[in-house]
This record gives sequence, structure tokens and C-alpha cells, in this order.
Amino acid sequence: MVSRRPDGIFPRIGTDIWGRNLADAINNTCAELEVVPPPRQAITEGLATALPDTEIKSLIATRGGKKVLKPSAYRLVQAGDEQVLLLMCDVHGAAVVPWDLNDRTASCWSPPVAEASQRIKDLIAVELALHEARKTQRAAESERENARRAAGDATYAANALAAAVQKHGDAEKRVGQLEGERRALLTALGGRRPRPVVRAVEEDGEPKAALALAEQPYAVAVHMQRYAAENLERAGKTRGYDLAESLVDAGQLSKGMNVLQQWRITHPDGTVSKLWRLAAVTGNNRALARLDVFRVRPEHLVTGMPQSLLPAPKGRKTDPELLLLCQREILNRLSDRFNELAARPETEATDPSVRAGKIAAVSAEIVIGCTKPAALEHVLRTLNVNDHLRGIQPYDEDARLIALFATLVDAYARESLLAAALADAFPEARGADLLDLVGVRDALTANGPLDPLAPLAPAGDTVSPAVLRDIAVHAITALVFPEIPPEAPRETKTRTVRDTGPFWPIVRGTLQEPAWSQIKGRAAEARTRLWSAAIAQLFVHRGNILSALGFFGTSETRGAGHDRRPLRQLLLGAEAGDATAWNTLVKRMAPALIHAPQPFITAGQGSEAGDGRKGVRRTPTSALASLTLAYTTGAPRVSRALLLAFARAVLEHPDAAQPPEAEDGTPLICYGERHWAEGRTPITAGMVIAPDTEGRPTAFIADKAWFDETFPVELGRPAPGRSPGATAPPPAGSTTNPTAATAHGAPPADPRDELAALRRELPARVELVEGSYRQAMDSAHTLMTDFEEAHRLRTDLNKDALPAEQRIEWMEKLTKARAAAQASVTALEQVEALILQV
Repeated sequence: MVSRRPDGIFPRIGTDIWGRNLADAINNTCAELEVVPPPRQAITEGLATALPDTEIKSLIATRGGKKVLKPSAYRLVQAGDEQVLLLMCDVHGAAVVPWDLNDRTASCWSPPVAEASQRIKDLIAVELALHEARKTQRAAESERENARRAAGDATYAANALAAAVQKHGDAEKRVGQLEGERRALLTALGGRRPRPVVRAVEEDGEPKAALALAEQPYAVAVHMQRYAAENLERAGKTRGYDLAESLVDAGQLSKGMNVLQQWRITHPDGTVSKLWRLAAVTGNNRALARLDVFRVRPEHLVTGMPQSLLPAPKGRKTDPELLLLCQREILNRLSDRFNELAARPETEATDPSVRAGKIAAVSAEIVIGCTKPAALEHVLRTLNVNDHLRGIQPYDEDARLIALFATLVDAYARESLLAAALADAFPEARGADLLDLVGVRDALTANGPLDPLAPLAPAGDTVSPAVLRDIAVHAITALVFPEIPPEAPRETKTRTVRDTGPFWPIVRGTLQEPAWSQIKGRAAEARTRLWSAAIAQLFVHRGNILSALGFFGTSETRGAGHDRRPLRQLLLGAEAGDATAWNTLVKRMAPALIHAPQPFITAGQGSEAGDGRKGVRRTPTSALASLTLAYTTGAPRVSRALLLAFARAVLEHPDAAQPPEAEDGTPLICYGERHWAEGRTPITAGMVIAPDTEGRPTAFIADKAWFDETFPVELGRPAPGRSPGATAPPPAGSTTNPTAATAHGAPPADPRDELAALRRELPARVELVEGSYRQAMDSAHTLMTDFEEAHRLRTDLNKDALPAEQRIEWMEKLTKARAAAQASVTALEQVEALILQV
């Protein structure tokens, strides 16, 4: 006996037969249009199980004996260099899950680092234990109150009350301990969660037009989906109207774009479920609001719906503890329940079955094919960014700047200048022509690891996380502040057009800036905000992006040059006494000073009205200036060893997997909390141990208090009675001319201090010279190889020789270079003799 189909406005989902027909139609249509389709399983389990059966029938036609999509059911969209095939149909109102990677919530995610997954598991375990501990605390509190009011024998009552008080005290102690562990884990995570990494799903080794998440435990999947939904709800509250009520009143007025995505969930019993669902690429807020109207949580759709929330119809036995994994079963149960409730006359207007009437089925566009599946996630993210940047809805400033920077990187790639810009910024790169540009775009926009930036490291240097982050910082700086060629001397008085180079027009067009000659301070501030938001994505601990205001002025915005030296050379140069290397190093480490677990540079600190009201006024530029001047002019208790140790620690510790530990095993505390008895900040990975004057680690964690005390505001201010241009006496270890110091009234430098300083600096200078010679040898070998290849090709092709003038010019240049090399060899021989005498 076949059961009668229930009546109602909430649709029934198509059967398996129609799902297979839909898969055949999509595959045949994609073959005709020469695009790559999604996996067949994604269509049958993720798409067909979200469409009403009547809708599937209206999409399919038969032509030439095979199933195809009707021409009115799809459209081909050009997205940059790729094409995307979209299916236009009506899906069940509760069948679409909000996408975790919505660009409006980009600032809520941290980079996908390996250690974060384990911290998420630990956080979930601590939160579960904290929930149980709080229940135990409430029970112990109730037991204590009952013991206080209990009547009876005085001795028995006193003993019972003491036991209840002891039990309550132990419960409170346990809750406090777990809350401290939870705060420490949240601090280690930077108060955010690692961004989910989505890649194109592969079938038989070939990428397909669908996405997949990495396998994750059930509890982690639930936690991450709830976190994504909470942040999306928070971003949606900036609207000027209630989106859910708008959907209830007028329905969904515009289509949203969706993509098939697979969630791979490991359940506690060890089984792995691979669930295909529709994820909203655009219209994330609408998808979340629809689920809210349906009273369905997003995490239940992607991890399994508990049967207790959607019980089976009468007459069928159910196990409330089991999970419904089939999307067809979930949506059919939901439709049957809502149809039944809506048909009852006593159902109130506030019931979800009535409120969801106008969104029972909604129009949508679903990605069912593309020309380049490996770049599908990037293409969809770009469409989402463009949709939001052109929209009228409120846009969080940080998220808007991150989206704008992604658009800038895409503009470089669209003009085929991304590789050229990076090659220009890294002249010593080991393989700038071997860059994976898709991976580079993901790395610079924090949508993937930094490993694709490794070819930009110099040959011979070790590629470490600190080096990769420095490369990313320098690359972002070069893209946001491209250099402009120097102005050529005018030969006549005729008007000439300023040559701004190949890169600056891209920045101007993307950011819609005025002409180069009209750039003022406002453009510099806007560009600095963009740079700061882009840099902040590289760090787990995200500080205020306004902390970088003032780092770049009008000269940098108009194309002033940047120091292109790699990190290793900057550290060696600073150790060898090169002040310009230290200045550049300070600028490179400035992002790490802002985005640290204990930030050293903050925005809006203090008050201009006076030091006594809100503290000393400390702008970001003041903090950088004091750190720079501590190297050249000196500061009390600050040495070159301290500065270099602090710089190395700041650059390396953002990638630390474990909290720092003291050498003698004593517990570390923050320098500003050394006089506190309780309530101290937990020590987490990424924190830096404060060095002493000799550069050795101390028993304190460097924080803002230590930084302001070591590098005070007054460091950059002129001393009383001294002209503003005068400099302070040089510190021990500096290599300034003692005669110049005496001319300004300062005592001459002690020769013993000069000798000690030179002995500290000479090893770094020797290493710098060694690196320069190694680079010169590599260049000479490459030049010889190129000339040998040119000679071989000329002989094989029987071509004429170059003009004599050209060959003579080249030989003269090489002769001068060889003479300089021979002179330097003589100088090195003299240095070898002097080494024995130092």
C-alpha cells in the first residue's frame, strides 16, 4: 500500500531515480560546454537531495536520447579568466548552509596553523569539563544552603555543614582552575579560530567543480560551525533592518550563489561520514536567517541532525540518540512536520511552520561546472568580495580592507604583473620565475600556508617560518607601496608626463586614488590602513590595525624606495653596526610588535591633555622611533646585544608551538605583573622573554610595560639645553667617531669600549663579506653559463657575430669588474694577516 503524499506548501525532496537523472543531465551538459562537472556523488547526495521532485523534473530535457539540462535552467558566467556554469533552480529553504569563509567575517579567523587544531580539541575538552564543573558547583552550593538550614543534633549538623562547605570550596576551585585553562587556550588561539582550509575535491586524481574540507572530529566540526554562525550573526546585526523578519514578510527577493561542499566528519565511534551540502557563497546572511526561521542549526546540517529534534512520523520507531545524515530524510521530515502544523487551525502565527511559509523554497544559483576546478575556491571568494564591495549593506572596516587587498592582488595577477612585482621586490630570490601564483595569492591573503613564498628566499638561506613571514610582509609592502622610477632630467621646457612605472597604475585603479601628483596625507593614511589590515592576517594574535598609523607617509605612498635586503642580511648588518640595516629591521619587525600576545605597540594610548590624566602619550611612530634611536643614540641599560636578542625573539616567536620556559625552570610572569599576587596573564606560545643588557633571557615576559620602560618616550626627545639637531652620547658598542663626540661636548669614547665593540661586530662583517663573495661567484658562474649557451646557439644556427662596438663595451665592463675583484683579493689577504694580530 502506497502512502498518500502529504499536502502543504513545504516541498518534498526528489527520489534517488530523479537524482541520478539530474546527475546524467549535468554531466552531459558540462561535456557539451567543455567545463568540469562536480563529482556524481555530490550531485546525487548534495544537490538532488535539496531540490523538490517537481523542480528536478522541470530542469531536465531529453535530446538525442540522453538527458541534458534545459537551456533556461543554466547560464555560463565569466569570472576573470575562468568560466563558471550556474544552475538556476528553486531549493528547499532549509537546505543551504552558510559558508565559513564569508569575507565579512574574515577578521574573525586566524591563519591555518598546524598547532591550532590541537588547541581547538583541548578547548572543547576544557569547555565540556567546565560545564560539568559548574553543574557540580551549583549542586554543592544548594547542598551547602540546605545544610545551613537543617535542624537536628548540633554536632551532626556542624559536621554536615563543614563537609558541604568543603565540597563547595573544592567545586569553586575546580571551576576557577578550568576557567584559567580556558583563558590560556583562548589566548594561545588569539581569541579567534583557525580559518578552515577548503580545496577542490578530487575524483580519480582529477579536481572537480566542488569543494571539500579536511577531515575533522565531530566535536571540532560542531564547534567551528557554531563559531562561524555566531560571527556571521554578529556581522549581520549592523543591518538597518531585521533580515529574518524581512524574509518572513516578503520572502527572498534576490538569488544567492551556492557551491557543493563536502564535510568529512569523524564520529566518536570511529566511523567517518562524508556529507555533501550546499554552501552559500553569496547571501550567507540570508541562508543563516532562513535556518533561524526554520529553527534549524547549521551545525546539525553538516554533522548530522539528532532524531530527537526531528522525530519520525507516528508508527515508526526511532532512536533519539542517532543522527540523521541523509539530507533528503532531514528535509522531508522537516517539510512533513511543518505541513502538518500549518494545516492545524490552532497553530499560531508565530509558529515556524507559518513564519517560514514564504521561504519554503527559494531561488538559487548553484555551481555545477567550471573550467579550472583548482582555482574554484579563489574564484568564488572573489565573486563574494565583489558582491559585497559593490553592495549597500554595512561593511566592517577591517573586513572591507582585507577584501580590498585581495582585489588588489587579483588586479596584479589579472595584468600578469604579480610575478614581475615580486621579482622586483626580491632581487636575490632563488627562483622568482618558479612561483605558484595561485598559492602565492592564497599565502598573501591568509587563505593558505606561506610555503609557496619559499622561492623568494635568497639562495643558500634557510627557509624558516620567520623568513617566510618576513617575505610575506615585504611582499605585501611592495604590492601596496610600489616603487616609482626616478624622474628623468628635463632637457627642454616642454611638458612631460611623469613615468609612474608598471605597478603604480594598478594600485591607483584598484584603490581609486587621485593622480600621482595629488597624493597627500589622506591617501597615505588610507594606504597604511590597507597595509595594516593585510599584514594582520598573517598573525594568530590580531592587534588593532590602527596601531600602524604613521608608519608610511606621503613619500612612501608616492613610490619611495624600500630596502630589499633579506632578513638574514639585515640581522647581520645590524650586528655589524649598520644603522640603516637596523632601521629597516625595525620596520620589518613592526607588525610582530603590534600583533603579539602582549602587544608592544598600541593605538590611542595615553592622552594629549597631560601625562597625569591617562598616562604618557605614546603614538605608534613614537614607539618605532625610540626603538630605532636606541641603536644609534643609546638609552640607559640598552645595549646592542639586548636590541638584537629582542629583535630575533620578536621575529621568531610568532611561530612558537609551546609557551616559553625559563632556563632555570622558574615560572615566567609578565614584566608589568611582577608585583601582582593573583590574576596574572597566562603564559602562552608566541610570548617573548625579556632579555637583559647582555642579551640573556630573564625571568620575565616582555610586555608593553617592559617596552615603555626600556624604550621610553623621552628617548627621541632632545635633552634640555641641547638643540633639536644634537644627538645623545653614543652608547657602549657604537662605532661613532670619538672626535665628533668631543666636538659636541661629550667625553671621548674609551678605546677599550671601541675594541670590544669592534670584536663584537667583526664576525658579522666577515659573514656579510663571505655572503657577498658567494653571490658574486654565483653571478659570474651564471654569466659564464649564459655566454656558453649563446655561443653554442650561434654556432648551431650559423648566425653573424655581434657588432664589435657591443663586444668591446662588454669586455671593458668585465675588465673593470675583474680589476676590482683582484683589488679586493689583495685587501682580503691583508685582512687575513691582520686577523692574527687582533
